[in-house]
Amino acid sequence: MTAKMIHGITMEAVRGDIASQPDIDAVVNAANARLRRGGGVAGAIHRAAGPGLEREAKPLAPIRPGDAVITGAHDLPNRYVVHCLGPVYGRDEPAAELLASCYHNALRLAEDNAIRSIAFPAISAGAFGYPFEEAAQVALDTVLGEVGELSSVKQIRFVLFGEEDLRIYEKLLERRDD
Repeated sequence: MTAKMIHGITMEAVRGDIASQPDIDAVVNAANARLRRGGGVAGAIHRAAGPGLEREAKPLAPIRPGDAVITGAHDLPNRYVVHCLGPVYGRDEPAAELLASCYHNALRLAEDNAIRSIAFPAISAGAFGYPFEEAAQVALDTVLGEVGELSSVKQIRFVLFGEEDLRIYEKLLERRDD
């Protein structure tokens, strides 16, 4: 795990399961447009949260790439789930702007709901085909650009599935002098 304090906010990258972050107020779901159970992150979060999550999310759908909505966490050990629809790489353009909007909108929802800690997966970097290192760069650039404006959020965690993914985030985070 790599952790860094930036503008009074702890930024960290860990290897783990986004659906198993009991010390975090809100986890981010790399959602599909209909906010339904799917594969990857959405599947893991929906399985852990139980059927109530999909029932609560259904009236909020559909969402568009870059959008974020918030629900309760149901059977997850968190208070909230923030659902973000990342862009499909090569189809949803401008991909970098849409991906940045996911992180920006998730952090706005966190602030609006007095959330103190939030955990992000690597949005769009799985089945949506975004090259991992490019997606990580957009994520960190966006989040670092927001930290000076945050008052409620005090901890931002990036939860990565694989060891190589974690190394990429650690390398990018360690380069920051912010």
